[in-house]
Amino acid sequence: MPPETATAGPTISFDIGGTNLRAAVVSAEGHVIDRMRRSSDGTAEDLEDGIVAMTGELLRDHPDAVAVGLAVAGFLDSARRVVRFAPHLPWRDADVAARLGERLPLPVTLEHDANSAAWGEYRFGAARGADDWVLFALGTGIGGAMMSGGRIYRGAHGTAPEFGHLTVVPGGRPCSCGKRGCLERYCSGTALAATARELATTGRFGGPLAQACIDGTATGSDVMLAAQGGDPLAVAAVGDFADWLGRALALVADVFDPELIVIGGGVAQAADQYLERARAVFATEITGAGHRPTARIEVARLGADAGMIGAADLARAEAEGKVSDRE
Repeated sequence: MPPETATAGPTISFDIGGTNLRAAVVSAEGHVIDRMRRSSDGTAEDLEDGIVAMTGELLRDHPDAVAVGLAVAGFLDSARRVVRFAPHLPWRDADVAARLGERLPLPVTLEHDANSAAWGEYRFGAARGADDWVLFALGTGIGGAMMSGGRIYRGAHGTAPEFGHLTVVPGGRPCSCGKRGCLERYCSGTALAATARELATTGRFGGPLAQACIDGTATGSDVMLAAQGGDPLAVAAVGDFADWLGRALALVADVFDPELIVIGGGVAQAADQYLERARAVFATEITGAGHRPTARIEVARLGADAGMIGAADLARAEAEGKVSDRE
């Protein structure tokens, strides 16, 4: 069961993604009361220096902080101290908890970024009251989390689930994980830009977006914004993205049979552009369509702050020795 609401000070937490290092000060009630942001590009040493510097800055304004929580986009060991592998980060078999613990005046807790976001939504957001549910987080890549009976499911070695690196197109687009055809190469923010580039090279579309795609300057956000304005290339790319999302959610439902699927991550902010179509694909792709109960599909309520809020809550509970999701 979730930890009781603490009465102690706030927690400093970090969302460490593929391109950005975001920090927040989070109250015991799950409210973000301060925040910072920097680029996360660079070496492992650069990344750790950034975390230490940002923590120091935030501590000056919030000296009553009780812990530091890190939401990490990568595989952690079962003790949640070592980052084994992170496709978009420089850490490899790195005892990040020990390294930062030697440099910071507060206890440090690590958690997978999707698990952190799931815990945040479970404690304070869209998944309150749900026992068996899945978070599907769309951003630079795909994050995934599962909760069963109110506990985070991590698998035997702490790496479950890894939806984004399921091979869906054998021999398909190369992925930063070293494989080809991973789901996140077709259904993520970066995948949206890649799809738009591929469509632009067919010569069927014109206009500023098509040229930006050919030049390699268009981002997934650019494509989503253009789709809101009705750009044909963008609409086609977002439609492809929605189809992949619907298929992906059907795969998840076939394996886990959740009561709820929450769509989170940065791309969730534009869910009105693709979610209705994705729901329709999901409803037809799921095994036994029309003859079984299916999961509700909702958008995360905590937005881009979910990971930091969840990491903060888990770090606070661990620092205070309260009940955690592992008990």
